[in-house]
Amino acid sequence: MTSSAAPAAGEARQAVFDLAAIGAELPAASLMPRLHDVLTQTTRRPPFAVVQAPPGSGKTTVVPPAVANAVTGRVIVTEPRRLAARSAAERLADLSRTRIGDAVGYAVRGEHHIGPQTQVEFVTTGLLLRRLTADPELAGVDAVVLDEVHERDLDADLLFAMLREVALLRGDLALIVMSATLDAQRWSSLLGDAAPVLTAEVPLHPLTVEWRPAPVGTQRLDARGVTPGFLRHVATVVAAKSREQAEGTVLAFLPGRREVDAVVARLRDSGVTALPLHGSLPASAQRAALAPLGTHERRVIVSTSIAETSLTVPGVHTVVDAGLAREPRLDAMREMSGLVTVPVSSAAATQRAGRAARLGPGTVVRCYSEAEFASAPAQARPAITTADLTEAALMLTLWGDPDAQELALPDTPPRASLELAQRTLVRLGAIAPESGRTMRWRVTDLGRLIARMPVHPRLARALIDGAALINGDRRSAVTLAAEAVAAIESDARAPGGDLPALLHELRRGGHRGGHRSRRAGSTEGSHSQADAAVSPAAAHRWQQDVRRLVALMPDHSSTSRSGVSHSSVDADGVIAAIAGLAYPERLARLRSSDSGPSNSGPSDSGLSYQLASGTGAVLPRGSALRGSQWLAVSEVSVARTGEGSGAMIRAAAPLTVDAALVVGAGLIEDTVESEWRDGRLSARRVRRLGAIELSRAPARLAAADARAQVRSLLATADGLASLHWSQAASDLRDRLHMLHRELGDPWPAVDDAALSGRLDDWLAPEIERLAAGTATAGLDLASALRRLLPWPDASRLDALVPERLEVPSGSWVRVHYPSDDDAPPVLAVKLQECFGWQQVPYLVDGRVPVQLHLLSPAGRPLAVTMDLASFWQDGYRQVRAEMRGRYPKHPWPEDPTTAKATRGVKRTPRR
Repeated sequence: MTSSAAPAAGEARQAVFDLAAIGAELPAASLMPRLHDVLTQTTRRPPFAVVQAPPGSGKTTVVPPAVANAVTGRVIVTEPRRLAARSAAERLADLSRTRIGDAVGYAVRGEHHIGPQTQVEFVTTGLLLRRLTADPELAGVDAVVLDEVHERDLDADLLFAMLREVALLRGDLALIVMSATLDAQRWSSLLGDAAPVLTAEVPLHPLTVEWRPAPVGTQRLDARGVTPGFLRHVATVVAAKSREQAEGTVLAFLPGRREVDAVVARLRDSGVTALPLHGSLPASAQRAALAPLGTHERRVIVSTSIAETSLTVPGVHTVVDAGLAREPRLDAMREMSGLVTVPVSSAAATQRAGRAARLGPGTVVRCYSEAEFASAPAQARPAITTADLTEAALMLTLWGDPDAQELALPDTPPRASLELAQRTLVRLGAIAPESGRTMRWRVTDLGRLIARMPVHPRLARALIDGAALINGDRRSAVTLAAEAVAAIESDARAPGGDLPALLHELRRGGHRGGHRSRRAGSTEGSHSQADAAVSPAAAHRWQQDVRRLVALMPDHSSTSRSGVSHSSVDADGVIAAIAGLAYPERLARLRSSDSGPSNSGPSDSGLSYQLASGTGAVLPRGSALRGSQWLAVSEVSVARTGEGSGAMIRAAAPLTVDAALVVGAGLIEDTVESEWRDGRLSARRVRRLGAIELSRAPARLAAADARAQVRSLLATADGLASLHWSQAASDLRDRLHMLHRELGDPWPAVDDAALSGRLDDWLAPEIERLAAGTATAGLDLASALRRLLPWPDASRLDALVPERLEVPSGSWVRVHYPSDDDAPPVLAVKLQECFGWQQVPYLVDGRVPVQLHLLSPAGRPLAVTMDLASFWQDGYRQVRAEMRGRYPKHPWPEDPTTAKATRGVKRTPRR
């Protein structure tokens, strides 16, 4: 096939792809006639369609050229990953017998192989999303094919909704959505107007399922990630299955590249030919994993989830599934986000298993139990519902729909996550309120610059500000800042969380021996102190990213945010400054109780930090950063740790306290805090960087400030409780509470909320005394409360709720009034003093009966009653039988209703 220049708009294009040759032996080739009809019919404009075909059917190979033959302009095909975009383009170019960059090309981060004759262009979803927000018309593009939409990538969801809107406005842009799962009808509904669903049936061969859970006592996951024991178990299963088959590929699924590299290293140590497959590999290593097998050749491919649907691994007859996946998670409370390891969904597990039965009878070995499979979620959660939405919120605002109310998104972003993202963008200066519109956002000029940069908005802003802080000429400063940003954003892992060490390796160009895996047994997070060395390919990508960022930076520095100090930063401190500017809430200080010497041995001292956000976090054991007083943290993940802090530091750089004050200037706050100390008002002037206390010193308050501080303390939840309440004051408050409960107005409410709201009505003189230094013990709160008594009703206080009641013996006994709403007043009195009483007394004008607590001569409870007549008739007999022998000197008459009440013992008659 030879390529030709694209025809003019509206001109019919000569078929440039030999579809018969490309689709030979591919089940998805059956879709081509129907797809051509959809694209060429004039009754449906714009042309929409959903293509459903299982993994391995060839839809990614045959649909793009079929679309290209039916339209006049360029066809763009999106893939969720760089590896998938590159691989799909190379395969189509090979089948078309043309070079990459001619009829078929691709563009991913750091690579651009597109020419003027390119008809089919494979790109990542993120790249097309940025292109679309810059050029919403997509001039020169006649069709977009969204591949693997079922993966629910965040960029893909946004892209789907925006492209649908563009297609409806243009009327001539074809939009083809491709899915490997059975949710095609949902995508058809989202496209609208009953978009046709084209399905390629691919019958599976018989599939045998084997269950090989790890040995008893071996967990798949613990607080630090995938356990080394489980990885050993997976490697053992993979090695055994590889030796069982004479030829072909054993495809093993692990959740991330670190687990992949660990299992590959263990397999190679045991003599098994094993290749890794993940997005961080050099292109040559990726191509090696996807190359066809030779006759009677056998091998093992250990892959991340990228091989579930996006790629076709040749010769697979056996799949070994660890049953784990990585998913994005946002902790909105702590403003932390990242990838977490979770059990794979049953849909993804089915996709993985299906890879084994495409060519013939196959086997899937699940390294977990049937019960775990049954309890797995049906589908993975869409990233738009779980991920950090800062970049998405910027794209939505650029699109003119900041609250995502008009776009046909497959799922609505959570309100709290979107509002958090918008607050972050406001702090970055990327968006601002639209004039005359409440809660409507617009993108600022700075925000447009940030949106052009292929990094997180926080890092884009840090690049702009960091370049202004660095010593030296403008170009050198921008380059240093770009190097730091590209290192933080790169796929390469900081060893032990050490960002300066990572930057050093990237500048060196990576290790000299090609890609090197960590030793067997190492795994995610702090299960291992070592990390994979930086590969030359990773270093090359980093260099490309640096050049691209430098090219995007304006020549002037007027965009630097005014809130950042212009203190200079030297070259050694650049990456810490960039990390601190991007994530000031993650500035961290070593906990004072954990500040042992950094060479104190294998203990965990020197690892525990407090972040400016208030969260505690720990470094991995063995980190070279251990013991650093201050860290600028660029990556922190939610985790359970030995310290129970809830976060693990994955990437950070040490910095001085002066540098922390510069990059964290926006979080520094000076406040005066007050407390009751030894019963008196005590004030301290406190300086904090976020939640990190920098200094504390005694403060002398002016009279007005002292009064304000007293009021502030009294307004807290336990403010009134901190006062010294005497027994008389507490009793009066309880009596008033009873009156308000029973009679309401004009008797005042005296609960904490009511009293705090009326401080000037009852406590004003005492507030002046407290502000002048009087101790709380010196206040007469009973007199203060009497200021709330209503007049003239106050004269009846003692009649309605008396402090004491006279009992038949002549004693005056204190009444205990309840502080809660349901309890009755209580009179605790010795039983003998109540002889002759026929009923309990009533208070509040006869509304409230008193509950009697009848006591023994020793003051111990004998009975509780509010029905004295019933007690005398029934309960008293049992009490009398039990007590008369224990207390013989006290009267226990047979008829207590007629006996004389007494406070003492029985009189002994004189002889």
